[in-house]
Amino acid sequence: MSDSEALTGEPLALDLVNTRPVEDGARKDLLGTPHQLAAWLALQADRVPRDIRAETPDGSDLAPVHAVREHTEAVVRALLDGTAPPESALRGLTEAQRAAPPVRELTWDGTAVTAAAHRAGPLGARIAALLAEAAADLLTDPAMSKVKECASGECVMLFLPSHPRRRWCSPTRCGNRARVARYYQRHKTAPAADG
Repeated sequence: MSDSEALTGEPLALDLVNTRPVEDGARKDLLGTPHQLAAWLALQADRVPRDIRAETPDGSDLAPVHAVREHTEAVVRALLDGTAPPESALRGLTEAQRAAPPVRELTWDGTAVTAAAHRAGPLGARIAALLAEAAADLLTDPAMSKVKECASGECVMLFLPSHPRRRWCSPTRCGNRARVARYYQRHKTAPAADG
C-alpha cells in the first residue's frame, strides 16, 4: 500500500481525515479531483448510500466535502491533544448536516410500507451531510478516546485500534517501514564478518 492510496477500514470520519496523507514531506489530497472523490466513495460502498454513489461528482462537490474533512480533523486533533475543539469546526459540522438532512421516504413495496433515508440537494451537500453525520457519530462515541495517530514520525494517519498495542495506521504501510528501518539499523551497526 502506498501513501497515495486511501487508507480505509476505520470509522468513516477517520477514513475521510486520512485522505490527506503525507507524501515526500508534504500533505497530499486524495480527494483533490471529482474522479478521486468518486473513487473514494466507491471504496466506501458499504457505508455510502447507493443514490449518492450513483451520481458523478463535479468540481462544485469538492468544497463542501473538503470543509467537512477540515472541520472533522480540527475537532479530532483537538481532542487528541486534550484541548477544546474549535467552535467554528463544531458549527461547520452542524451546518453541513443541516444543509441536507436525511428524510425517511415512505413507499409501498407491494406488501408493506418501507422507509429509506434520502437527502435532497446538490450532491456535494449530500455527501458533506453524510460525512458530517459520521463525524458526529465518531466524536460523540466513547471510543473516540481510543483514537490514535500513527507512531511513524512521518505519518499523520489516525486510527481506532482494535488491539491496544497497535501503533501504526497500517501494518503494510508504516508498520513495514518501521520493521525495515529496525532491521537496517541492526545490520548497519553490526560488525562486518571477515571472510
